[in-house]
Amino acid sequence: MKQQSSSVVADDTEQDLSGRVPGVLPTSSGLYWGGLWHTPGEAGRIRSSNPSTGEPLAEVLVAGNAEVDAAVQSAKAAAPAWARTPPMDRARCLREAATRIRAHAGELALIDAADCGNPVKAMMFDAEIAATQLEYFSGLVLEIKGETIPTANGSLNYTVREPLGVVARIFPFNHPFMFAAGKIAAPLAAGNCVVIKPPEQAPLSTVRLMELLHGVFPAGVLNCVTGGRETGAALASHPDVGAVALIGSVPAGKAVLHAAADTLKHTLLELGGKNAMIIYPDADFEKAVGGAVRGMNFTWCGQSCGSTSRLFVHESIHDRFVEALAARVQATHTPGIATDLRTTMGALVSRAQYDRTMQYIESAQREGATLVCGGKHPADARLARGLFIEPTVFADVTPGMTLAREEIFGPVLSVLRWRDEDELFAAVNGVEFGLTGSIWTRDLVTAHRAASRVEAGYIWINDSSAHTTGAPFGGYKQSGKGREESKEELFEFTQIKNVNVSLAD
Repeated sequence: MKQQSSSVVADDTEQDLSGRVPGVLPTSSGLYWGGLWHTPGEAGRIRSSNPSTGEPLAEVLVAGNAEVDAAVQSAKAAAPAWARTPPMDRARCLREAATRIRAHAGELALIDAADCGNPVKAMMFDAEIAATQLEYFSGLVLEIKGETIPTANGSLNYTVREPLGVVARIFPFNHPFMFAAGKIAAPLAAGNCVVIKPPEQAPLSTVRLMELLHGVFPAGVLNCVTGGRETGAALASHPDVGAVALIGSVPAGKAVLHAAADTLKHTLLELGGKNAMIIYPDADFEKAVGGAVRGMNFTWCGQSCGSTSRLFVHESIHDRFVEALAARVQATHTPGIATDLRTTMGALVSRAQYDRTMQYIESAQREGATLVCGGKHPADARLARGLFIEPTVFADVTPGMTLAREEIFGPVLSVLRWRDEDELFAAVNGVEFGLTGSIWTRDLVTAHRAASRVEAGYIWINDSSAHTTGAPFGGYKQSGKGREESKEELFEFTQIKNVNVSLAD
């Protein structure tokens, strides 16, 4: 396949790329299996539109039960040969996929900016992260191995790890391409075939990925079905799917568990978060302010399950911290058209997300929280048709408020004042979520003590938002089950077989 340059972004500075969007959009149907695109005449359609402008972008088809079954059967038929493919050959396919992604990073970033509303310059990093994950798991293919077990009966006992067969991966709208490309890496490296379902709100970068990767993998190894909840439910409940991996909300995770129950299929769930950041009085003040802004992921309008949306600030520095926080937020994050290279904060992905966020802002004010900044649609006339909300900070939030208990998935940061450490951790851990946490202090003992008390799966000390390749990412409580971005994710898509060999004459 001829590879195009990613210069659609890299060669441009300080300009709006909206006029270039039509030239990079995919032209295929969205239904891809067996190495071919399919266009069933009776299939429904989903229209994608630009959250920044409201303008229509493209349409993809909706996979019904018949299309989901065809995709799964294609993967099932290809699974035995792919499982027998030498590990280093599978690794070469993954590295070729990474090469193609890097060559097209600019156009993929532009598609996602137009389709999901995240700023185009930031989306370039998503393409790099996805390519890195493909390369990382390509390097782990020889780690899919078992153990020998000592026996006293004159036998050889050993284990082997084998693939599960067909893996379904379902992912959300906040980082569509990064999830589409990065999350195929572990199951493919482990010898599984994959069927992916992109988000109905922003499917276009995934469809373009399928176009770019055509021919990289044998037919049936990588497949795609587009659609809404019904498509995902059909995939999760299909009897020939061996595992379902979901990134999404807690209700979506519970729905997948119910769908998977009848066939007892394996599930890997990375779900929501209502994550805490704790600021101790001895923290480096300026760095902590910057970390609080960064941790909220205002660039993505707060649409990130790892966002530290509950900020616990010690009372001795609270007022000064809130003032500095509001100033930093307003100076660094101004909503703008997502395809503009100057934009530092994009639009929410859909009208439903926009309305939901505005309802939380209204309820926070009714419950007595103090609006420090933001809380409304920007006044800029150029943004009038887009789904924009100013970066929003509330102070005087208490642990019992709705704002402090429910995941908003919008650009709303809650600041809570704390004095007593035991009461602090009771509040930090008093929610059903436990995905990430962030702790800011100069004291080593305080840092480790706090990390041991936060009930979450991924903790930063004097940092926020960053992920480390190879470090297991996942949550406690209702924030999910299993771990990703690490060797643990590779093993999630294998099953252990024990073999006992009698050596007796």
